[in-house]
Order: sequence, then structure tokens, then C-alpha cells
Amino acid sequence: MVRRLPVVLAAMAALLLGAVSASGGGAAARSGGESPPKAIAASDFDKNRFSHSTTIDNAWLPLRPGTKLVFQGTTTEGKRPVAHRLVFIVTDLTKTIGGIRNVVEWDRDYSAGKLVESELAFFAQDDGGNVWELGEFPAEYENGKIIHAPAWIHAVKAAKAGLTMQADPRLGTPSYSLGWGPAVGFNDRAKVLQTGQRNCVPIGCFEGMMVVDEFNPDEPGAHQLKYYARGLGNTRVGWMGQGETSKESLVLVEIRHLGARAMAHARTQALRLERSAYTYSPDVYGRTAPLTRP
Repeated sequence: MVRRLPVVLAAMAALLLGAVSASGGGAAARSGGESPPKAIAASDFDKNRFSHSTTIDNAWLPLRPGTKLVFQGTTTEGKRPVAHRLVFIVTDLTKTIGGIRNVVEWDRDYSAGKLVESELAFFAQDDGGNVWELGEFPAEYENGKIIHAPAWIHAVKAAKAGLTMQADPRLGTPSYSLGWGPAVGFNDRAKVLQTGQRNCVPIGCFEGMMVVDEFNPDEPGAHQLKYYARGLGNTRVGWMGQGETSKESLVLVEIRHLGARAMAHARTQALRLERSAYTYSPDVYGRTAPLTRP
């Protein structure tokens, strides 16, 4: 199943837009003999179509450096709900992977108040407006120490970039790969499940939202749902199915743009995490060029 909450960052001006419910109304997927509209697939990745790769202004997933999002909720492991908090920051650092400059996101995952994962993730937008992920370094913690680091990087150990958000996501189109990291078992896919939804979270109520179903074909019956507001990004995380996976219920509780001091702190922490990445993942992360400062 999806190991991490996908990126969800945007411009502050988008706060007046809106969110959704998995059980709500809205458009349903196409059925019958109607042909689905043509959509871009992960196989369409072309390294020569990233002229302005670090300008990520996709309508459903804008990634503006300095944006911070905080999600809160619970994760149910077995029958026990555990308090869960996620913090996402789009840094002003970049990383070149396969000749493509990427925006660097620094994420932190807290369970019951303790840091359980800190991650670097790399995103680029192609000339058609599609947002791609080219790799991740997730450092998993126990008692303050890294115990596991299942990194995957595009073009290393047969890994391939995946689509994080299509430029024109539509109902009825086939599912698409979020990335392929065979060495670490990363094989997540996504599909547009609903559109035209409405929902409220602590930062406000949103209209015209899109629900995306994320799943791993190797784990049937387990689905993570992400609720996207146009111009903002993800505002809610839910789940459906009875698969053997943690059941996350999260809502966006804070969005703000960081000042210079906070940005410098995020940059320092991301660079510190990268030093760990070179130590804990020499055969994968160790084959990449260092993060670039602004």
C-alpha cells in the first residue's frame, strides 16, 4: 500500500477554494461501452520535455517553495487508533535526477507524538503540466534512530519515475503508475475516482473537488483516498476496502508560507537528512548528485 502521503502544497491565495467526501455524490466513473478519454500514462515520461521543471503550477498540485502544510488525524493499526500528524514543506532546494532538476520536498510523519519517518521527495513538472515524482528517500525512525531507508530513484536499480498528478485528470481514464521501485517494492498506482465533490476541513469548505484512489496491485482490497481542491492540492486523506493496511483519516489543519528564517531551518534540515541518505543508501541515493542550494 502507499507508504507516504503524496505532496499537497499550494499558493496561499487558494485558501478560498474547496474539499470532498468519499461517500458523497458527484460524477461517477464511466461505464458500459463508452470509450474513456485519452490520458497521459507513466510510459509517456520523456526526459526531453522538462524545459521549466521546477516551476510546478499544476492546477491540482501547485508546489510553491516555502509552502507548509500540516495534516492531523488518526491511523488505525489493527483495532487501535493512533494520533497521526504529517508536516510537508516545499524547500527552495533542487536536485538533478536523470538530467532533470527537481523541486525538493521535506516531509515528517509523527505517530503518537513521536517522529517515525522523515523523507526527501523529488518532483518535476513537464512541458504539458504533468507533475512527476522521480524518487524518495524515506528514513524510518525508532527511538530517534534510523532503522530502515527504502529509497528509490529514477533510473537506479530499474526504478522509474511516476505520475503524481496529471495536467488534465478525468474520470474514466486508466489507472497510472505513481512510481516503480522494484528493489524496495514500490508499485503504487492511482486513478480518478470522483469529481465535483464538496467537503469541509478545519481550514475551510471546498467545492468542485476531485477524489483520487491510490492502491498497490500487490495488496488487493486496500485503497487510500486523497481529496484534491483545485488551486490548493490535497486537503483530506481517507481509505476504503478491507485490505491489510493502516487506515488513515487525516485533514488539513494548517497552510502557510514560511518566512526567511523558517525556510533556512527547513533547508538545513533537508541537507542534514541528505547526509544520512548518502550513509544509509549508498547504492541508490549515493548515485545521485547533491542537493543544490538556491
